[in-house]
Amino acid sequence: MRSATADGWPLWDEVRKIPAFVRRDFLVMWSYRLAFFSDWINLVFQIALFYFIGRLIDPGRRPTFSGVRVTYIEFVAVGIALSSFVYIGLSRVVTVIRNEQLMGTLESLLMTPTALTTIQLGSVTYDLLYVPIRTVVFLLLAVAFLGARFSLGGLGPAALVLTAFIPVVWGLGMISAAGVLTFRRGLGVVGFVSLLLTTTSSTYVPVEILPGWLQGIATLNPITIALSGMREALLGGAGWEQVMPAILVLVPTAVASIGLGVVAFRLALLRERRRGTLGLY
Repeated sequence: MRSATADGWPLWDEVRKIPAFVRRDFLVMWSYRLAFFSDWINLVFQIALFYFIGRLIDPGRRPTFSGVRVTYIEFVAVGIALSSFVYIGLSRVVTVIRNEQLMGTLESLLMTPTALTTIQLGSVTYDLLYVPIRTVVFLLLAVAFLGARFSLGGLGPAALVLTAFIPVVWGLGMISAAGVLTFRRGLGVVGFVSLLLTTTSSTYVPVEILPGWLQGIATLNPITIALSGMREALLGGAGWEQVMPAILVLVPTAVASIGLGVVAFRLALLRERRRGTLGLY
């Protein structure tokens, strides 16, 4: 007997469709080569800018991780890598839905014999593969050109923290996609949410130097929690045990985020089908 998904389609048949989504997204990305390479160039300019900012900071006030005092460029490089992932992860899910709306193919796509869960997962699989590779390459560039030092032994624990954090962003992306289905707009809101999440976290500065009222918000921000674990691993050489507190917080947060995202997207989809406005843009 073959297993089936909740939507009634054989599980293996659904899994086999995921590579098609990955191939489509890669070809779309590669067809806009200027945007593809501009993304990498932008990261290089960002880290170069923060390198010069870091030279203005008193060395005695640099943060420490596992007793190791790090440079500002090492501190912020991890923050830039993760915040870039947050923006890509949020915007990608929304952009996929919006592009399908504008091309008039959203309704046709949703009417194919493909489970809704497969469409949602397939739409972000390319990013789940691309973003970790992009993050590692970005950190290697910081090492090669700016002298940043990262612990190779911390790559595994840091990757585990990132894996626990990815579903948090995916869930927020699905909530945003639900808004796009309902209101036909949303990229501006996504940019604002991304900016709000990064500025109220430890992306660019340690939590300790933020205003008192903002420190409480920052400590509850999932980005701060993920960055704390990743920095302890990559900058302080922390092992699996030391990053477990961050993972134990991120996992239930991820479950809640995914759950809310799935419910929000399905409710938005049911609403548009009931109103007969799914094909409108």
